[in-house]
Amino acid sequence: MVQKGAVMLRIHAYDLDRLVPVASVPVVAPTPVAIGAPASDLPAEVQPAPVWYDLVNPTREEERTVGEILGIAVPTMDEMEDIELSARLYQEDGAEFMTMTVLIRPDAGTPRKVPVTFIVKGQVLITVRHSEPRPFDAFMARARKPNGTGLHCNNGELIMTGLIEAIIDRMADTLERLGTEIDQISQEVFSAKATKANKKTRDLQDLMREVGQKGEFITVVRESLVSVSRAVAYYAALDGVDRKLSKELRQRLKLLQRDATSLGDHSAFLSGKINFLLDATLGLINLEQNQIIKIFSVASVVFLPPTLVASIYGMNFAYQPELQWHYGYHLAIVAMVVSMALPYLYFKRRGWL
Repeated sequence: MVQKGAVMLRIHAYDLDRLVPVASVPVVAPTPVAIGAPASDLPAEVQPAPVWYDLVNPTREEERTVGEILGIAVPTMDEMEDIELSARLYQEDGAEFMTMTVLIRPDAGTPRKVPVTFIVKGQVLITVRHSEPRPFDAFMARARKPNGTGLHCNNGELIMTGLIEAIIDRMADTLERLGTEIDQISQEVFSAKATKANKKTRDLQDLMREVGQKGEFITVVRESLVSVSRAVAYYAALDGVDRKLSKELRQRLKLLQRDATSLGDHSAFLSGKINFLLDATLGLINLEQNQIIKIFSVASVVFLPPTLVASIYGMNFAYQPELQWHYGYHLAIVAMVVSMALPYLYFKRRGWL
């Protein structure tokens, strides 16, 4: 029994109408075959021919073993992370190498891009990955269903297209969920729930931070879509040049290109909506701050005339006739009140308050 998390080389074959595991044990420590063992544990010579070598967190020994079996050089993690196009899409040793970025943990809100390499040599597919994206598990669960309910994956090319379909479906679900969350944020941005200015400003700042996180999320999805679309276009361009693609494979590649393009357009729409929400949120915050500044400005204008009156009658001149008036104090108070009321009423009438 191999412990969970062990470095594994997973080998799959196509038997009748579904994928079956040929081996799922570490290369360095093969498990002895017991009498009466199931077909997946029988020696390789009596098993169906492998069509898919799945390298998950491979060691150098596993990479070397698969490379010797198929006559190829399996790329290392550093080579997979190379951003140069020539290092991601190329032909070597009679095989096609395609490296694309795949999303992991999109449901957790902290998605990451991880490189996954697809190598097609003849009828065999080799995948090299240092993580376990959920589309791989979803594809294997479907491909292992019996009685024709699984996928048509009797060769490496069809397995590759099935995996890419699962990856695109996963990104489509992610974009749909992001669109729903963005709609909810939009409703919160344009709803006036908070009555106090300081609380409303804090709410808008939190929303702006959340909008920014969604924008980063969409950026990661778009980069992954571009990577997938580029790899599919590269493999489709091989038709009639270096190899002849089957009619079924050609149609599936066209569908993948169309789906990737439509998802790219949808992600661009969501990105534009994110930018609009960022601008709108920032504008609302500025309006709230301007409202506060306007209140101080109006208050300073309203209190300016009474301050002028008080300043005049607070001067220390020896002769001021009004100082001798019996009702001078009362008249000064009335003058200050009237001088305050007139600007206030004027601002109120103009709708500035």
